[in-house]
Amino acid sequence: MNNDEFRELGHQFIDWVADYRASLPLFPVMSAAKPGAIRAKLPKTPPLKSGGLGDILKDLDATVMPGITHWNHPGFFAYFPSNTSYASILADIVASGLGVQGMSWQTSPAATEVEEVVMDWLRQMLGLSGAFTGVIHDTASTATLCALICAREKTSNFSQTRNGLQGGASKLVVYASDQSHSSIEKGALLAGFGKANLRLIETDKDHALRVDKLLAAIKEDVAMGKLPCALVACIGTTATTAVDPLKQLTDIAQKYRLWLHVDAAMAGSAMILPECRWLWEGIEAADSMVLNPHKWLGTGFDLSAYYVKDPQHLIRVMGTNPSYLRTAQDDEVKNFRDWGIPLGRRFRSLKLWFVLRDQGIEGLQARLRRDIANAGWLKDQVDQAPDWERMAPVPLQTLCLRHVPKGMKDEALLRAHNMAITEAINQSGRAHLTSAILKGKKVIRVSIGAESTERKDVEALWAQLRDVAGKF
Repeated sequence: MNNDEFRELGHQFIDWVADYRASLPLFPVMSAAKPGAIRAKLPKTPPLKSGGLGDILKDLDATVMPGITHWNHPGFFAYFPSNTSYASILADIVASGLGVQGMSWQTSPAATEVEEVVMDWLRQMLGLSGAFTGVIHDTASTATLCALICAREKTSNFSQTRNGLQGGASKLVVYASDQSHSSIEKGALLAGFGKANLRLIETDKDHALRVDKLLAAIKEDVAMGKLPCALVACIGTTATTAVDPLKQLTDIAQKYRLWLHVDAAMAGSAMILPECRWLWEGIEAADSMVLNPHKWLGTGFDLSAYYVKDPQHLIRVMGTNPSYLRTAQDDEVKNFRDWGIPLGRRFRSLKLWFVLRDQGIEGLQARLRRDIANAGWLKDQVDQAPDWERMAPVPLQTLCLRHVPKGMKDEALLRAHNMAITEAINQSGRAHLTSAILKGKKVIRVSIGAESTERKDVEALWAQLRDVAGKF
């Protein structure tokens, strides 16, 4: 492909994306593809000769589109918001066009310095003090793994430079709520703590970590000769957006010298709203925290914001300094390859820069307030409706609910009934929902936050939920 062909095709692809976005409401939200259906449309062997991309748009429509679930659809209420705004799309094009490798300052100074600036902008937007320094990771899973490794090395006095965890006299323990994201468990396993040294603490009726149960677990571990190492506080759990009592947890972390990591992957974006910051009161005492602008803020996947109090500790744990990467400017600049696991780094910060310039703080705040208000409206409808039960508080934009027909008390029947409702709505193509298990009960999750979702879309979902429930 030469420059002229690229230019011509590029215009066609922009038109294709714009047409797709304009017609989103016409698509069924969830893909109806069966396993193997997309694979069967593709050749079994790679092309031997150049064929160009002249027919690629037709192939996208015929082969790829049937296997796409439309996360930016106004009827998308599943999982979590994962918005990709127009500005973010353009930033991805620019980043790919530049082909930057941002592993160190010298490899492309702009990649480092734009990241420094936009991460500080985001820090200010969140109301965090200058004690925090930010770096971009791909996902919250990676950031959490980094946090747990940093915790391990602090508690073990840098065992990685000696015999690793095998050389420690005491087993190190990680604590989190039983509603924490699966990445917490995965991070603890990959960081070498071992499943036997991960404590998933019981939660209360609002699905927040119980402080009394945490204290009991810590005391029991200390009595057994184990060494408490890290505490992960959830601000906005995956299933319900439950909020752990962070202020109380900071006191416990300080008393037992625990590394305190705050997982605010989805809910953290809400902290650009001053009225929501009560949700993470005590955040200034955390050692590290993560949130995902690639969820609710419109910055396309993948871009996670990881903030730490002590970047020098992070660098000491994560950094290597081979001769072929050293430069004359190393003492004056940040080399972000030493702030995480990968050596190679894409120019992700362009996406956040473009989105902030396009929408501004006020534009982002208005959209988040709209989503929270829409969730509040739906909460009121559920609370007032007979035979419907809300299963968790609604601090932000996620609702957990279920239909309980009169006289139906058996949990197995209720589970099947609500699964049938969810399946019928998903099959309709008008909306997409997911479910969760809370305290042994099956619930329907409604996660409101797609960029295109308005009140009328939430009203349509509520009407459909009632209609479908009445048919079973």
